[in-house]
Amino acid sequence: MVRLFNVYYPTRTIVLFLCEALIVSGSFLLAAKILLGDSFEVTLDYEGGALKILAVTALTVLCSYYFDLYAPQRMPSRFEIYFRLMIVIGVLSMALSAICYAYPDFNIGRNVLLLGLIILTFSVLVWRSMYEWVLGQPIFREHVYVLGGGDRAKFVADTIAERKDLGMEVTRSRDRASDDLPTREEFADELIALKNVTPKMDRVIIAMQDRRGRMPVRELLDLRLAGVKVEDASTLLEKVQGKIQLEGLYPSALIFSEGFRIKTSLLLARRVVSIVIASLGLVLALPLIPLVALAVRLSSPGPILFKQQRVGLRGETFSVFKFRTMCADAEAKTGAVWATKTDPRITKVGAFLRKTRLDEIPQLWNVLRGDMGFVGPRPERPEFVKWLSEQIPYYNLRHIVRPGLTGWAQVRYQYGATLEETKQKLEYDLYYIKHMSISLDLLIVFETVKTIVLRKGAQ
Repeated sequence: MVRLFNVYYPTRTIVLFLCEALIVSGSFLLAAKILLGDSFEVTLDYEGGALKILAVTALTVLCSYYFDLYAPQRMPSRFEIYFRLMIVIGVLSMALSAICYAYPDFNIGRNVLLLGLIILTFSVLVWRSMYEWVLGQPIFREHVYVLGGGDRAKFVADTIAERKDLGMEVTRSRDRASDDLPTREEFADELIALKNVTPKMDRVIIAMQDRRGRMPVRELLDLRLAGVKVEDASTLLEKVQGKIQLEGLYPSALIFSEGFRIKTSLLLARRVVSIVIASLGLVLALPLIPLVALAVRLSSPGPILFKQQRVGLRGETFSVFKFRTMCADAEAKTGAVWATKTDPRITKVGAFLRKTRLDEIPQLWNVLRGDMGFVGPRPERPEFVKWLSEQIPYYNLRHIVRPGLTGWAQVRYQYGATLEETKQKLEYDLYYIKHMSISLDLLIVFETVKTIVLRKGAQ
């Protein structure tokens, strides 16, 4: 896997991305060469043709990214991939037409644009089919052995099976329904047998639930020296899922692992970035604020703004501001409760504001005040924090950084309204805190825009 922006991506995904960028550029270059002939080089060098094609390439891969074409694990079928490819081509056609109309200097020529789109459509469909077929061949699959048993080993094997984009295949494992191997010697015998298997084993994943006196260290070392990758299940799952699983998480893993180093320079840089983004966001939102305020006022009786106590940095409480999305005094009878997907307290206007995240515009003021950062774990209410801290281990670790307007859990898991869902969100929050960086913050902002554009908002 390749690490970018402190997130791990399968090597196959990076190859797919780079090759499609080349295909897009090549399609429009070929179209220009066919139609312009001898003036092709002049157009590229002196009329900004190369920059225009580069811009078209960037727009195309951006559209593909926003439609999850580089996240094949989210695609239920090959038909869905081709269907979304056609949507991307359609969106790209309309976007380029609009850009050329609004900015005539950007015009790359109607015929070049049309022929380029035709070549691109054919090329990308053929490329995707070839990509799926070639990488589906056994020679391009990494053969994996899961050492261990019980639910842990089964979960690891199932995760690998679901993520076809990893290029891994569990080809050998013992009965993962139990974890009844009592001795190190029996585990060692399994590893010794791997040296002579066909196809050759490429990776061994340690998924033993109880390692005391059972870890075949010498045999694992021999395999490692023979070129076999040996990896702990927790490390693999963290890379693949983008979260730190609470199950089997010990304090030693937090103390000795890389990450969880919050430097003063990083905090200062993040604060500057938060102020810049929040200021820009307020400027862009200024035309919307009176319209949203009017819609809230007309939707139901009550105040326009909603103020609520939340837990922030170091467990201190602060007042968060939002546009009101529920009827007034929504918790007068129930007390503090989580909102649900079909919550009757949410107004029609409020449902739209939540879906588009427009209700959170006033929180930009919280960011400027320093109560929050633009990126970080979402702040929770004190009533819930007390209970969740008792139910979920390490829950209070999310308070060692400023809460955020958006976060890694929000772009990866969306909304959580149950104890189990809150555990899932905490696992993403812990990953964010461990790998916190400016590059990861910018990636989260980028993903947040995607969430808003595709209307995958919170409840």
